[in-house]
Amino acid sequence: MSRIDPGALAAARAALIQLALEEDLGEGDWTSQWTVPTARRSEAVIAAKEPMVVAGGACVTDVFRAVDPGLAVDVTVEDGVRVEAGAVIARVSGPTRSILAGERTALNFLGRLSGIATSTRRYVDAVKGTGARVIDTRKTTPGWRLLEKAAVRAGGAENHRLGLYDMVLVKDNHADASGGVAKAARDARAGNDRGLSVEVEVRDMAELEAVLEVGVDRILLDNMSPEELRAAVARVRSVSRPRPELEASGNVTLETVRGIAETGVDLVSVGALTHSAPSADLSLRIVG
Repeated sequence: MSRIDPGALAAARAALIQLALEEDLGEGDWTSQWTVPTARRSEAVIAAKEPMVVAGGACVTDVFRAVDPGLAVDVTVEDGVRVEAGAVIARVSGPTRSILAGERTALNFLGRLSGIATSTRRYVDAVKGTGARVIDTRKTTPGWRLLEKAAVRAGGAENHRLGLYDMVLVKDNHADASGGVAKAARDARAGNDRGLSVEVEVRDMAELEAVLEVGVDRILLDNMSPEELRAAVARVRSVSRPRPELEASGNVTLETVRGIAETGVDLVSVGALTHSAPSADLSLRIVG
């Protein structure tokens, strides 16, 4: 599975936070400047308003420190921890105007990423005991990919490729544009001078047979019924090692994921982890 480089993640976070603060603050937070005394200092808490799996704690710290390096930020819950409604996730203290300037941006990051982690945990829990692992896709918010994939990991799932550059995935359009799935698989293997893992998407048993003859690291079983998935698993298990991993994909929902996992596939990829996760509900309250 692809690994997120911590340095790249920190850089992506910093760039997004800068953009978000510029978007929200503009020329200044006039409401706070005209209503809150300059010398006023406060303590605030960020709390969950519903059960959730927390993700994005580093964003909270980075947002408030970008607004005002003098703010003290204490994130009290680590990413990946499930909390109940009312749980305090972070405390912020310092100039009140600075706290209010960073409030919405911090909550937006934390809510979005915790929502992904929470949704992901539901899928992971749904396949527990089947032996299958849940993975994400490239169906991410532009610019947010590393943060969203880190949130998927906080939810207990694994990451598929990070982009087009760190894994070969021959899909239907590649096959149709290059003379068939077997030829595309052979060409990908022949051109692979970077030692990347090679995965090939198949749409039916005939394509599966063709790809098995070529030999690849993983086979993507696209939009197959449970019966077709079971047949594919049985066929692949009949071949001599090394056997390719099998990934099931295509409109997977929380209602269908366990049935898919029970067919014996190794991986179930779920685009909904990132493209359809609702934001978690959180609040920031001045408490002192």
